[in-house]
Amino acid sequence: MVALDDRSLGWLRYLHRKTRTQDDWDRGGRPHAHWDETTGEPMTSWHRFDLIDSSYAMALMSDRTPAWREIYSEILDELVRRHTSWWSASDWMTQIGDDPDRSHYPDRYRPLVPASLWGDYNVPGWTANGIDPYGIQPDPIAADGMLFYKGFFSLLMGLHRYVSGDSKWDESFDMIRDGANTFTWSHSKVVEHLAEQWHNSQTGCHCENTKIWPY
Repeated sequence: MVALDDRSLGWLRYLHRKTRTQDDWDRGGRPHAHWDETTGEPMTSWHRFDLIDSSYAMALMSDRTPAWREIYSEILDELVRRHTSWWSASDWMTQIGDDPDRSHYPDRYRPLVPASLWGDYNVPGWTANGIDPYGIQPDPIAADGMLFYKGFFSLLMGLHRYVSGDSKWDESFDMIRDGANTFTWSHSKVVEHLAEQWHNSQTGCHCENTKIWPY
């Protein structure tokens, strides 16, 4: 095996410190400022994308240095744990109906919106929970939309199991945890539900409501 280079070691040290820094991702709390919520606006400027994008390096590093698997597993476990919380789905929980600002989008959004619908179209990244014909769907896993949420989440849990060998996230756990908006899932149930959605929709599953990504 080839040891990790200095840059990779620095990234590992940073992620270990970052995931061990205590913060509160439930609705009444707030993720620590070192979790990115600005990059890739308007589509990926949410805390959960920082979680997901941080996980890939852990899986790759664990293949390179398997003796450090416990550290990689600990980091991935912290990433999954945060993804079960309200802030992981804050867009879905707060972007209700059509975007009230869609007639005032900046010009940099134009490549993302059909020209004929400019000013009357929700930009990709606006999840539009509650629009017709779906209605409000408070569970981001069970929802008709949010393909990217449940898809990346299942990948994140899969990477944790791949690295750690621990099936803990295949046991039932609560998500969102906002009073009545508390939903029980497991890794297997998330994947089964996602597979059923794909099976039942020939055109594919929605990310934001009404938007199906061809790639």
